[in-house]
Amino acid sequence: MSLPSTQRVAQFQRFGERTKILTEYPVPNPATLSPNECIVKMEYAGVCHTDLHARDGDLTIKPTLPRIGGHEGVGTVVAIGAGTNSPINIGDRVGLKFLARTCLKCECCCRGAELCCPAVSIHGFTVDGSFAEYVVAWTDYVTPIPDSVDGAAVTPFLCAGVTVYKGLKYIDRQPGDWIAIPGAGGGLGHLAIQYARHMGFRVIAIDSSKAKQDLCISLGAEKWIDFRESGSNLVDDVAAAADGKGPHAALVTAGSAEPFNQALSYLRPGGTLVGVGVPPATFDIPFGVLMGKQLKIIGSAVGSLKDTVEAIDFAAQGKVKCQYVVRPLEDLDNIFADLQNGDVAGRVVIKL
Repeated sequence: MSLPSTQRVAQFQRFGERTKILTEYPVPNPATLSPNECIVKMEYAGVCHTDLHARDGDLTIKPTLPRIGGHEGVGTVVAIGAGTNSPINIGDRVGLKFLARTCLKCECCCRGAELCCPAVSIHGFTVDGSFAEYVVAWTDYVTPIPDSVDGAAVTPFLCAGVTVYKGLKYIDRQPGDWIAIPGAGGGLGHLAIQYARHMGFRVIAIDSSKAKQDLCISLGAEKWIDFRESGSNLVDDVAAAADGKGPHAALVTAGSAEPFNQALSYLRPGGTLVGVGVPPATFDIPFGVLMGKQLKIIGSAVGSLKDTVEAIDFAAQGKVKCQYVVRPLEDLDNIFADLQNGDVAGRVVIKL
C-alpha cells in the first residue's frame, strides 16, 4: 500500500502553549519499521483530560517535547515491519491505548500492572500519540477492534472505558452496594455509571450542570448530587443519599483533589476509595480517619491488555455506550478549554 508523504498532526512544542497543528508533517516510512512495529492509519482519536495535562506539563510525568499528543484511537493497520511474528495483519482494525507497549514479561506485566513495567512506552508522552493521521504502534500491544462497533463510539473505551472498568474491578463488592462517582458526567464518569450498574452497584452521581444530571440519570444513576449546589454540605448529602450511612465505595474520576478528600469523610466504615482521576496535586490523608474507619485506598490507572478486551466487549454487546461528540483536529485547543471549564458532558472524539 502506498502511503502519502505528509500528514496532519497536533504537536505539543512548549508546555502551557497552544497546540501546533502541522499540516505537512512526515508520514512514517514503512521501510524503517523494526520487527513488531506497524503503522496505523487513524480514523478517530479521543480527547482526555490527561492530554490537557500533557500539553501544560503539570503532572509528575511529563511528555518529552516536541511530542504528538493523544493516547486513545482507532484505525487500520497499513504497514508492518519486516520479520514481525504476530496475528495482526495489514487491513486489521485496531485500537491504540495510553500504554504504547510493555515488555509483557516482567513481574509487573505478568501481574496485570503493565503501567509499572520498567520498559513501558506511553503514547503522547514518550512516543508520538494518536493526534495524527498515521501513527507507529506495536503489533503485540495494539487491541483488535470488532467490526461490529462504530469507530468513534468505541474510541473512548481505549482509555476512559478501560480505566474505570479496571478501577471498579478492584472493589470487593456485594450486590446492592452504594458507590459514589465524583465526575460522573464526564468522559470517565458516565462510562463508570454503566459499568458499575452491570456490576451490581447502586450509583450516586456527583457532578454539576443540568446536562450532566440528565445524562447521569438516563444512564442509571439512582441519586444525583450537584457539588456546586451542595457546597460545604456535600459530605452530608452523599452520606444521606446512601441510606444515611455513606456509600460502600467511591470511584473518583474527577481531575481535582477535593473529591478525594471528601470521599474519605463520606465513605462508610470499611469503605473503598479508588482514584482514577489524576489531579495535579497532593492527597492529604488523615490517619485517624483512614485507620478509625478501616478504609481502603487504591490508585488505579488504565488497565492491562486483558482488561481492555473485557471493557470493549461490554461496548460490543451494547451494554455500555459512550456519549460523545465528534470535532475536527483543528479544534483541539478549544476542546481543552471546554474540558478546563467543565463544559464537556461525556467525551469528545476527533475525526482524522
